[in-house]
Amino acid sequence: MAEDLKKMYRTIMDDHFPPNMEISFVDGQKRQTLLYEKVVWVIDDVQKGLRYGENPGQEAALYKLANGNLALGEARTIQPGQYLASDIELLQSGKHPGKTNLTDADNSLNILRYFTDKPAVVIVKHNNPCGVARAASLEEAYTKANMADRVAAFGGCIAVNRAVDKATADAIANQYAEVVVAPEFEEGAMDIFSKKKNLRVIRIGNISRLQSFVGERFVEFKSLIDGGLIAQWSFVPQARSKEDLKLAECEYKGKTYRIKREPTEQEYQDMLFGWLVESGVTSNSVIYAKDEVTVGIGTGEQDRVGVAEIARDKAYRKLADRYCFEELNIPYNELSDEEKKKEIDQRVAKEKGGLIGAAMVSDAFFPFRDGVDVGLREGISAVIQPGGSLNDYQAIEACNEADATMVYTGQRSFKH
Repeated sequence: MAEDLKKMYRTIMDDHFPPNMEISFVDGQKRQTLLYEKVVWVIDDVQKGLRYGENPGQEAALYKLANGNLALGEARTIQPGQYLASDIELLQSGKHPGKTNLTDADNSLNILRYFTDKPAVVIVKHNNPCGVARAASLEEAYTKANMADRVAAFGGCIAVNRAVDKATADAIANQYAEVVVAPEFEEGAMDIFSKKKNLRVIRIGNISRLQSFVGERFVEFKSLIDGGLIAQWSFVPQARSKEDLKLAECEYKGKTYRIKREPTEQEYQDMLFGWLVESGVTSNSVIYAKDEVTVGIGTGEQDRVGVAEIARDKAYRKLADRYCFEELNIPYNELSDEEKKKEIDQRVAKEKGGLIGAAMVSDAFFPFRDGVDVGLREGISAVIQPGGSLNDYQAIEACNEADATMVYTGQRSFKH
């Protein structure tokens, strides 16, 4: 039975999807048609498409936009040829990519496009970031992103915005990853990766032009259980600079409530960093960020207080694991020395999971102050959220009581 289960994951499926696909939008005599070509790779002299879909047994195919133009209000097609995840260059196949590998790579780039001015790394697992960091060097950015949640990063997709050097390749090779995506690989990097036989190494030259994808809208499709489709514009974060943010203020029962303290430059930097990472996080979500590194990421929950607590709890757990791994080179969960475990726990508690001075990021408004209070109790100093709740005054009062600052983006950032 065990061998049969393993075989299920190894099986390369043939799919029944045709080599071409057309999607047409028709309005009377006006027809706008997009033409797609199926993507395949030649691996060991065998032509292969996607390995399978989200699970073995689900046939899947990847199509790239080959031709056509579409204009639906502000939504336009990205011109054919400007390929990212839809037409990858597979330098090392390992087990060749399945649907989840490609969607993880795509969401990595979805976030990475906002961080082009210095080295940045996004690690995605199950279509959610588990660690994101910017730093002076690519190796440092990778180390920070990986250690932000080393446990979740296991088997993840690592996307970087600079050529992978040997130092970064060595750091990546010390962990288990499924996918590495980069614009280029410096001499010696592929020699290191070649020792990781199941690692998929992907080169996408257009990563160097990711900035041009900022603000671009395209049309997204969601299939329904009965075969129906929802088409929508893709999401574009409007707040991408400190000038786009508004210091929190609202009216309630004839009284004006305002945030008393302006954010510092570092707080603005962390809030914007967190808000742009947020655009790639499944909702309901709350995340914490500090020094342009994610500290705790809460995803896909039904209530805002709950997800704020989950992100907080993850920050504590991940910091404990980081300290244990850095000092003893073993995971925290494998630590049997109760005295050492107590010592680490006390250090993490004193530092409040690394949340002191962090920015709290929420993809939608806080309906009550209890969500903000979760972060404030841990020492966060800044909050960024859309604003617009009838009870915004409660969140403003909570921040003022804690000498924290808060800004509004004026835009919700749901992702489902």
